Amino acid sequence: MGEYRGLQLVVAPTDSEHRGYFEQARQHRLVVQRCGACSKLRGAIGAACPFCASPDWSWHEVSGRGVIYSYQIVTQAVHPAFADWIPYPVVLVELDEQRDGAEGEAVSLRLIANLVTSDPAIAEAEENVAIGKRVEVCFLDLDETMALPQFRLSE
Repeated sequence: MGEYRGLQLVVAPTDSEHRGYFEQARQHRLVVQRCGACSKLRGAIGAACPFCASPDWSWHEVSGRGVIYSYQIVTQAVHPAFADWIPYPVVLVELDEQRDGAEGEAVSLRLIANLVTSDPAIAEAEENVAIGKRVEVCFLDLDETMALPQFRLSE
C-alpha cells in the first residue's frame, strides 16, 4: 500500500494483473503486458489480449520513452487531493516500442499518466505541454513497497 496526495493506493496480493506492474515500478522499471500469442504490447492492463483475446501474457520491460500523443489540462479537481495542482496536465503517451506505422506496427502502445517536472511530485506547467513533445518515464516513490510511474519532458 502506498499513499499518493493523501490517497491510499492498494494492490491486493491476489491481483496478479496489477501487482507485477507496481512491483516493477518500485524497482524503477516500466513494464507492459506482452501477449503470448500475437506478441503485441498493451498499455491497458487486463486478463486477455484486446487484439486476439488470448489469456496468455507476460510482463515486458519498455524504455519509457515516447511522445505526447494527446493531453488534457485538468481545470477542476475531481478529487480534493488534487485541488492544489489545478491546472495540471494528464498525457496520453505513445511509447517508442510500438508506435503507429513504425516497423509495420498497426497498433500503438499508449499509456496515460500525469506530466510532471523533474520533481515527480510537481505537475508540469500548462504552457510547456504540446502534442509531439518527447517524454520519458520517471517514478514517484510512495513508500518502501510502491512507486508510481509518471512522465516528464525530455530533450
